[in-house]
Amino acid sequence: MNNRIAELRRVRGWSQADLAGLLDVSRQTVNAIEKQRYDPSLPLAFRIGRIFECRIEDVFFEAE
Repeated sequence: MNNRIAELRRVRGWSQADLAGLLDVSRQTVNAIEKQRYDPSLPLAFRIGRIFECRIEDVFFEAE
């Protein structure tokens, strides 16, 4: 599954560590999600959507 997390994070001027703190996960987890090495759980995906104030469908999308 692909995602726009790095793009959304950069627009807000947040580092991976900043986002990790907001999500209560490690920076390594944020890095792994951004690089598509790890798909977040559904509760984490919803938290990510809330942090970025958008639907999870606007953050995550199927790989083509």
